[in-house]
Amino acid sequence: MKTLLLIALGGALGSAARHGVNQLCLKLLGPDFPWGTLSVNLIGSLLIGILAGYFAHIAGWSQDIRSFCVVGFLGGFTTFSAFALDGVLLWERGAFGQMIAYVTASVLLSLLATGGGLFLVRSLSS
Repeated sequence: MKTLLLIALGGALGSAARHGVNQLCLKLLGPDFPWGTLSVNLIGSLLIGILAGYFAHIAGWSQDIRSFCVVGFLGGFTTFSAFALDGVLLWERGAFGQMIAYVTASVLLSLLATGGGLFLVRSLSS
């Protein structure tokens, strides 16, 4: 039960953080491109890479803390379902070029960010 509550708390905090990033991107960059969703997916990918590398190399972190951070916070923060919806909405608007750029950037840059996070932690821990 404790783990479930920690995951729920992490999810609530991650969702609130996602909302903040979305609002900031909307204010700074406007509504014509889903910058907020792209941003949280890239940040979340970097963070999950960092955390996975950190938890794998540093002993002593409980499963509760790992669940809070990865399943809870990052699960609430990253937005693959929103990514899919934003892609479809761009397509429905006839913004095919933007849709292709958005989907490509989201997938490739998220992979690079995750790999970068893992590389960063591995290089710091060796």
